[in-house]
Amino acid sequence: MDALGAGYHSPMATFHDRLAALEHDIVHQGARVLDLCTLAVESYFDLDLAKAARIETLDTEVDRVDVEIEKRSVPLLGMGQTDEHAIRSVLTIVKCNNEYERIADCGVNIAERVLEERTRQLRVPDTFRVMANSVIGMLRDTNRALLKHDADLARQVLLFDDTVDRFKREILMNAQEQVAAGHLSVHFAFGLMSVTKSVERIADHCTNVCEQVIYLESGLIVRHRPEGWSAPIEPKA
Repeated sequence: MDALGAGYHSPMATFHDRLAALEHDIVHQGARVLDLCTLAVESYFDLDLAKAARIETLDTEVDRVDVEIEKRSVPLLGMGQTDEHAIRSVLTIVKCNNEYERIADCGVNIAERVLEERTRQLRVPDTFRVMANSVIGMLRDTNRALLKHDADLARQVLLFDDTVDRFKREILMNAQEQVAAGHLSVHFAFGLMSVTKSVERIADHCTNVCEQVIYLESGLIVRHRPEGWSAPIEPKA
């Protein structure tokens, strides 16, 4: 992986040189966060304490890069750039940077649960495995959409969010029923619900990044749509 901010600090660097360096770094931050979350989910599937223990070190690096990207993004807005797409590009980097840091925090929450359940005997439900793997796929596609500025792929990620919500409701309802029937311990069910909510939040942050990709390419703001998301429309004045 290239050095963070390569080309950014050159005294001859133009706005577009600096923007290109930041775009490079936000893409690599997305890959870093994907690695962290994949490791976190795998550690929960297998109760792998060694994998869970590695998450804190990865998160420290994510936090460092998060601060560095934000510090380098803000001055670009003061360089007198007037092109709307260029300005949206900086805003997109700032917002996506924040979303990636929060996604990493969700991975940390999952890893912390693994370390608390080091003596767990019960197998993680298959429905959770499908949900978690699907969300990791959402994050992978989110990264690709940001890399390629692919609004169509971003739309596909957004459309999958309702499926994640259905997975979550099914898992939580089943856990409650299993506890009531005495087939599941309260401790295990609480942990499963906690991790399920963390996975759902990862999906939510992915949709936020994808909304930014659509904003970047179209200038359309598609968040805050209570009727659900299907295709961007012109926002009301």
